[in-house]
Amino acid sequence: MPSSLLSPCLPPPSVPSQCPLLNSPLFFSNNSRNNYNNIRQNKLVLLATPSSSTGNSSESTPLRPLSLANKTDRLYSKEVSHLDNIGNNLIEKDSGVPIKEEEQENLNFENRNSRLQVRNHVDRIRALSTSEKVEILDVFEKDCGFQNLSDFNDLLMALVIADEPELALKLFGKSSSYGLVPDSRTFSILIRCYCKRNDPSEANRVLDLMMENGFQPNVATFTVLINSFCRRGRLQKAFEVFKVMGTIGCERTIQTYNCLIKGLCYVGRVDEAYKLLMNIKKSCKKPDIYTYTGVMDGFCKVGRSNEAMELFHEALEMGLTPNVVTFNTLFNGYCKEGRPLEGISLLKQMKERNCTPDYITYSTLLHGLLKWGRIREALQIYKEMVGIGIEVDERMMNTLLRGLCRRSWKEEQLLKDAYEVFEKMQTGVPVIYPCAYGLVVQTLCIGKEIDRAIVNLQEMVRMGHSPRMITFNSVIRALCAKGRVDEALSILILAYEGRKIPSGISYNLLIDEFNRQGRLLGACNVYGAALKLGVIPHRKPKER
Repeated sequence: MPSSLLSPCLPPPSVPSQCPLLNSPLFFSNNSRNNYNNIRQNKLVLLATPSSSTGNSSESTPLRPLSLANKTDRLYSKEVSHLDNIGNNLIEKDSGVPIKEEEQENLNFENRNSRLQVRNHVDRIRALSTSEKVEILDVFEKDCGFQNLSDFNDLLMALVIADEPELALKLFGKSSSYGLVPDSRTFSILIRCYCKRNDPSEANRVLDLMMENGFQPNVATFTVLINSFCRRGRLQKAFEVFKVMGTIGCERTIQTYNCLIKGLCYVGRVDEAYKLLMNIKKSCKKPDIYTYTGVMDGFCKVGRSNEAMELFHEALEMGLTPNVVTFNTLFNGYCKEGRPLEGISLLKQMKERNCTPDYITYSTLLHGLLKWGRIREALQIYKEMVGIGIEVDERMMNTLLRGLCRRSWKEEQLLKDAYEVFEKMQTGVPVIYPCAYGLVVQTLCIGKEIDRAIVNLQEMVRMGHSPRMITFNSVIRALCAKGRVDEALSILILAYEGRKIPSGISYNLLIDEFNRQGRLLGACNVYGAALKLGVIPHRKPKER
């Protein structure tokens, strides 16, 4: 491997203090060290075999204490969700960029039966209530514990996958009481457990202890730990672990490099990530689409979408197939830089490549178009989303409605679209924001839908909203224009009852209309009411 590839690496780490849990007597029984040769040969060591245990101890016997299974059968009124596809993909939740892990050893399964056993345990654990989960270990203890180490590891792994790391650590703490000596798989699961707890420092201590006692972690275990450090932005520690891999001769996979690239981009060291990509290309490793996507994501986050697009074309030239995450990375970059229209053409290209857009695709693009005022294009994307059954979130619906209302005041053809969006929101969106509601009332007035405007204004007040005075004035102006001055006066009273101080505009509109109709007494009354509130209208009642 070129030395430049390791340029970000730091000197080897000093030996960390040992984990208190691992340092306790329960981790290594008195006889355990005499059994390490067997452990290294991947044999199962059983210091205290239950009297009912028969057969070869190296085979994974079904868990006899399946009271857990019996306990959960009654909870299976419907099928529980499948085990996450953790063997194929490790997903970074913070940014959505996946890091592919093709090695089946990622789960450290010994055989197919073990994989099925873990899957079964995970489904059953997830079906338990919180209080029942706490009792899992007690159930196993009452039923004589475990018949062999493979069963123990299966349950330990199931607890980790089921997002129960605390229970997994509690189970591991009782390993010596079951007469079991941890093997390489136990260590690897424990490392994964600490990583799931977002505690890579403890996972690193387990790794050190694992190697001190003659076990060599596989590449998947190293990669999980490196990824955990990278997710927390601790690149120094990640590269230290990366260097240890080279020291003990553990060949890094492209997935290991992908973790480092994502970590570098996460802390803003995008140029170093790009350099690492270039070094990978010069080596015997072949970058995959996730490698390119990681660097592209880094470029997009710092406003360098053009360079990200160059990498995109380079990936295509290499014969790599971009996935939805790759495209979403570019959408995000374009929208951040105020170039959402380029996202429209990118969406078309995405479809041409038979890559199906997902919720993130459309939401990112719609958000960008709305943010930069491209209302017509945003309406087009919105309609496309509705057409294929993708829900638009509450915030973007309100933003779209406000944009359509304002634009329709100059472009009447958008009035219909504004009404349709509003009607859909009335039945499908939990909350219509007051500012959006007010704009709808104003838009209805401009579109000469006065009665609907009054109904919605009253609905706003009934819901506890406090419409702005400009909203009241819009209705008053529309009613006065139709000669409905008495109704306009009732709207003024509605505003006053809502603790709104009517402006001079409100009184001017009413006085003008009363004057026009020759109702001088009404004009005088409105003028007097204004003065009483300290408002001096520009219009005055006509003299007889």
